[in-house]
Amino acid sequence: MGRSVTSVFAIGMFSFGFLLAKPIEQGSAAVGEASVLQADREFVQAAAKGDSASVAKLLDADFTWTDAEGKTFSRVEVLGALPKPALGDEAGAHQVRQTRSHVEAIMADRDKVHVLRLWVKRGAAWRLLVYHEVALGRQEASAHSTGVTDCENPCKTIPYEPKNEAEQAIMASWQALETGVTNHDAAAWAPHIAEEFAMLSSANDHPLTKADRIATLNLQKQTGRGTAPAPLVSAQMFDFGDSVIMTCMHQPYTGKPVHVSRLWIKRDGQWVMSISFQTTIHAAPAKT
Repeated sequence: MGRSVTSVFAIGMFSFGFLLAKPIEQGSAAVGEASVLQADREFVQAAAKGDSASVAKLLDADFTWTDAEGKTFSRVEVLGALPKPALGDEAGAHQVRQTRSHVEAIMADRDKVHVLRLWVKRGAAWRLLVYHEVALGRQEASAHSTGVTDCENPCKTIPYEPKNEAEQAIMASWQALETGVTNHDAAAWAPHIAEEFAMLSSANDHPLTKADRIATLNLQKQTGRGTAPAPLVSAQMFDFGDSVIMTCMHQPYTGKPVHVSRLWIKRDGQWVMSISFQTTIHAAPAKT
């Protein structure tokens, strides 16, 4: 699968202004840009109208939709009863993009509601693989203050068997950063995180940048409170060469499970996490 130089392009401004911008390459990349933006507009408009037939043409076979309540629906379930998108037709919403050779991440937000759409290149066409909503501040207690000081899963063991070299490298990177979280070690955590990192969670009342998380880890180091991450229950990974999409279910030590969508990118030979959307499941999750 061919690879191209990473480019990051912002349309409008995300409400917390974290994105590093680079110009979009000309030629074939510009054509791809127009194609995915057109597909995204078509999806948003069709979903807002409840037009399942039009939505169906744009979805990947492995598509999942996670709503702001944490319910996750498969492609079949979505087309059987199209959920109502949290932002509607997204009029007035802010939008940010992260552009890769075979993955496009489009993030839109209005007030406390944020939406992530991960588009993937399948042959000559763009298909929507992940649609994920987060309503900030839905969960009162932050998942980053667990009180637990020992991390077995995911720091040392995980209930997932990597399928290839990329997945092995990503899991190693993930375990290293989660060990950094557990030990309040920002220096160990930071190398595994992209500079444009964005974290949106039901457990926080605002989006978090890389700098925000570093500040939190440093503060937690002073207080000494346990912050072991929520154990992994299940995961799926989708490899697109220079990008890997990871969808997970986590069970915190207290409270309800959390559905997480992550985007990993390969930069300077190392896999780093670029996006993490985390929605607490307020009802029994749908089977996917």
